[in-house]
Amino acid sequence: MREYAATFDAGTTAVKGALVDESGRVVASASGDLEPIIDGEAREQDPDQWWRAFLDVARLMLHDAAQADPDFDVERIRGIVCSGQMQDVIALDADLQPVRHAILYSDGRADEQAVALAEAYSGGAQRFLATVGNRLEGCLPLPKLMWLRDREPDPFARIAHVLISSKDYLIVRLAGVCVGDVAACSTAGAMDIRTGRWNAELCAAAGIDVSLLPELHRPQDVVGAVTTEAAEVTGFAVGTPVYAGIGDAGATTLASGVAHPGQYNINLGTSGWIATVSSDPFVDKPGAANLAFGVTDGYVNAVPFLNAGDVHRWATGLFADGDYGRAHELIESSRPGANGVLCLPYLVGERFPVMNPAVRGAFVGMSPAASAADMLRAALEGVAFSIRQGMASFDEPPTAISLIGGGARETAWCRILAAMLHHPVEVFANADILPAVALASLVFGRPGLVATVADTTTYEPDPAAIGVYDTLYPRFAALYPAIADLG
Repeated sequence: MREYAATFDAGTTAVKGALVDESGRVVASASGDLEPIIDGEAREQDPDQWWRAFLDVARLMLHDAAQADPDFDVERIRGIVCSGQMQDVIALDADLQPVRHAILYSDGRADEQAVALAEAYSGGAQRFLATVGNRLEGCLPLPKLMWLRDREPDPFARIAHVLISSKDYLIVRLAGVCVGDVAACSTAGAMDIRTGRWNAELCAAAGIDVSLLPELHRPQDVVGAVTTEAAEVTGFAVGTPVYAGIGDAGATTLASGVAHPGQYNINLGTSGWIATVSSDPFVDKPGAANLAFGVTDGYVNAVPFLNAGDVHRWATGLFADGDYGRAHELIESSRPGANGVLCLPYLVGERFPVMNPAVRGAFVGMSPAASAADMLRAALEGVAFSIRQGMASFDEPPTAISLIGGGARETAWCRILAAMLHHPVEVFANADILPAVALASLVFGRPGLVATVADTTTYEPDPAAIGVYDTLYPRFAALYPAIADLG
């Protein structure tokens, strides 16, 4: 009889669910919208909105599965596993009820507390980075808890438990336990990333009781089971195993097939990141975020860069009236090297390979022969040059490179990156389902499940384009120092 894993992702704007069978096939899926609460610097969300959306999604998903297969039985669901946004503060009382809205990862109110923590912690911000694996900033949950203590003492006094990821609140409602996975909890600002344990010295410096923090687990650990109360409202069977799950960045990395050093995943969203796995946190790279992976030994290293799909969108609007089909034709009509035009693509500052929020972009090398097609191509080549510059700082040479995000739909950009990086790049045609399949692999104990269902297109590097980009790369590398000096 076929068995299933019920997978969920609790993001900022939606809860998504997918029922995945042992072969990696998604047999039913559903989603429910969410609304964050935004007020000035405050970024919050009602935890019970996550739960209400979860209930709607779960019931619809189970209904659709039963409609598709008359023999479907919830007793054949091997487990429930979730991913979710990380770096939140979800404060609960002794009855496991929220004492206030969750404070989200993007909330910007605790900078003052981060400065105070750097002063109180022996060794300051540099030792914090070495211990936690991430830079001390006000967006981290530990300074946010200090902010709550300082600004909202009455709700703070009622806190008995703190969760770090939205998916952990779903686990509370399903199984009645307060847990966290080591990947998501790497973003708390209170965990020693090398030991995978809460750091009592850090919490003491912050004036926060370490016992408030959740029990730590690997993503594939069973942490509880569906309670009678939860079964009545969700439709799942009583006793269905509930897994620790994994924070969203860890789930994306797992879904992209990155599990070993030398494997890289490049996300070309509005902004982007380069993710890999290594034996040590990246503490010497600007803006790098590090997670204890937990699924296997080692660390997820995600290096964010600010300029990716936004450059594509801007250039398409400027040179192709916002028509992506027309933009593709223009890019293809210009040859590698863009007729001598180079673009420094830093429209909104940059975090990697340089960290400078004030720098802005530039085109150089324009001549009367330069066309709109050349300018468009140069913009995408500029992002690719910047990614190449960033990847040159990684220790492990690439053995595999994959692309995800909206930018990966532009086939010309995929070919540019393959040549720029001297390496084939794989693009997932079904990237939307892979995170759910990756989560299901934790339930089924099948690490290779994603690879069996991934639908990929491989772009091979063009030798002629490699030669052009190798010639131009030193000129591109000289652009930032020249532009930065102009202020």
